Amino acid sequence: MAFEDPTNVSPGNLLDEAREEVHTKEAQAYHGEAEGAYTGEPTSLHGTGLDIPVKPIPIPTPLPVIRRTTSGRYRSPSTPGYQLELRVDVDGAHPLRKLSADFFSMSGATLSYFGSFVVDSPVITTSSTTLVVRGKGRFTFAAGAPVVQVSIPLRTIFQPAAPATLQFFTTSGAPGASYVCAFASGYFRTVNIETDRVSDVTTPVFSSYNTGTLPSGGAARTLSVVSAYAEAGIQMLPTAGTDVINISEAGTNAKWSDAELHASMVHHFSLWREAPQWSVWQVVCQHHEMGDGLLGIMFDQSGLQRQGCAVFHAGMGGTTPDRLREQLYCYVHELGHCFNLLHSWQKSLANPPGVDRPSAKSYMNYPWRYPGGEAAFWAAFGFVFDDPELIHLRHAFRNNIIMGGNPFATGSSLTNPEIFSDPLMDQSGLQFHISGTHESFALGEPVYLHLKLSPSDLRGKTVVPHVNPNKAMSSVVIAKPNGQVVVYEPYIDHLMAGKTAFLPAGKTIEDAAYIGFGKGGLYFDQPGVYTLRAVYHALDGSQVLSNVIKLRVRHPGTAESEEVANLLLGEDQGALFYLQGSDSVSLRGGNDAFDTLLEKHSTHRLTDYVRYARGVNAARTFKTISKGQPNGMVVRAANLAQGHSLMLAAASGKSTIDDVTKMRGLQKMAEIHRESGDEKSAKATLKLAQDIAALRAAK
Repeated sequence: MAFEDPTNVSPGNLLDEAREEVHTKEAQAYHGEAEGAYTGEPTSLHGTGLDIPVKPIPIPTPLPVIRRTTSGRYRSPSTPGYQLELRVDVDGAHPLRKLSADFFSMSGATLSYFGSFVVDSPVITTSSTTLVVRGKGRFTFAAGAPVVQVSIPLRTIFQPAAPATLQFFTTSGAPGASYVCAFASGYFRTVNIETDRVSDVTTPVFSSYNTGTLPSGGAARTLSVVSAYAEAGIQMLPTAGTDVINISEAGTNAKWSDAELHASMVHHFSLWREAPQWSVWQVVCQHHEMGDGLLGIMFDQSGLQRQGCAVFHAGMGGTTPDRLREQLYCYVHELGHCFNLLHSWQKSLANPPGVDRPSAKSYMNYPWRYPGGEAAFWAAFGFVFDDPELIHLRHAFRNNIIMGGNPFATGSSLTNPEIFSDPLMDQSGLQFHISGTHESFALGEPVYLHLKLSPSDLRGKTVVPHVNPNKAMSSVVIAKPNGQVVVYEPYIDHLMAGKTAFLPAGKTIEDAAYIGFGKGGLYFDQPGVYTLRAVYHALDGSQVLSNVIKLRVRHPGTAESEEVANLLLGEDQGALFYLQGSDSVSLRGGNDAFDTLLEKHSTHRLTDYVRYARGVNAARTFKTISKGQPNGMVVRAANLAQGHSLMLAAASGKSTIDDVTKMRGLQKMAEIHRESGDEKSAKATLKLAQDIAALRAAK
């Protein structure tokens, strides 16, 4: 069915009937006259035998009239044509002086999202009886009547909320469509939240924290996750679907990997649907394989994104005030990512780009990245989102915020290619160096980057010791052969604890990172020359720019190389390389391609990358949460023999995988052997890693 412009059509009799319905229900609520109501006239007891005149009861001085606030959510009736959900934000607690709305098209028994608008700077006029808000809107569609006017009768707190009449006008002033919207809620949006806990969590799931317990920059009050979002104007409704997830059969490694969490959410989230919806899942875990420095993850996957997150109590569990404060911050922070909020210092990565705010006193900042450090942040932080984030939470276009809507940081285009220019001044005391693991890569080959951070200050520097862009302390800018400039964004967002380390002069923090796939999909999917530069985000707010490098992706030179490239170039395959393998059924297409590579092209040099990912995955116990199982999950036991064999083949001297990645894989394998009780294999595997390190140092 083709729909007309909802701003410039007349709903006709249906609108009149809707208006009558709203006003009739409203009138029944408070306009009826009570029998025997006092009229204020003098009375007597005439006819009772006591003809004594009675003086009028004195009328007391009227109390000041307390008006209802008008801010909140309004909704037009469900009638054929269009339904409108309107958000008015002009008074009450922390008004942002905005209007916004979503249109839904009604066709028979179906309701479909049509589009949204926002009025950024309306003119607000208040008389003794009516509030009028008027301004030109920004629309997701071509609106024939883009001027929006909302009129709301003013009521006292003893009267029910009045409906809002929304009238559209063309730019020349001609009236368009109008809608009468009944008051629905004082909240701007309502979201269902399901919170599940894994059985090995040893400390209580966060409940509430009194913000006056420790010094802060805001008023003292007791906050939970629900009330923290309520202060932002968002109603979070806890569901009855909360579960305790049994981890008793997880084996000796009771640690969650990104791959396991990625695979588990869809199976366990009781409200999961393959559609955008106002529902979010938060799971409380104990350990992540990345270590106890990881506090939280916002799940992000190909397809529908931003529907769930996890927090890890190993690094922040407990009931002391400082731990409760950190839990409140972390729980709210990770859910903020589900609403499509980026970190405070990464707003320019959004599409459209925002303004980076590294000094924001916001849930979305990192305490240890705040100017002055962690103590300064907590002393200034009022346990709020900043105003631009509140605008997003209350008024963002529906698909830019709803869970399962547009991807996280939609597009993430970098609009400032000047980052490739050298800084005019750098007094950070740090040097950041990057290099490709190879000068050129075959088409389809996983692209890894070496990153090194060292002090230029002879006195050394205190740093957050994470240079891998998957841990949020660094960013990588990529200029593609076609001229497009993008920022590499990790497939999964990791919130790391702000532990610092002193880096003395002459020492280096080094890591290798797979950057071939992330939230932007495949970053090196076409032959040609790519230009890269990285940025390390220092503790004092300095942006430490790396050197600029060029990497070439080669055209396939043979028919076999072309077939191998086609088997490697896929989003499922990219996710598998990022996750270092996975049993997830959602990535079956990538695993099928890997099977074909191992069967048909076992001797091709790029197949070692598949062996590496398969080796890591085979050697770990893989847990997939599934409500259909007696203990709440499916556990695939580790196959150490298979994992060890695959890893040794991938890390052999003939392999094209870089030395740092080989060492990381062998060290991981040694750790798995040690956890299983096989100390002999652990030492032998670790010796191989040490040999590679020694050869590398000798070069």
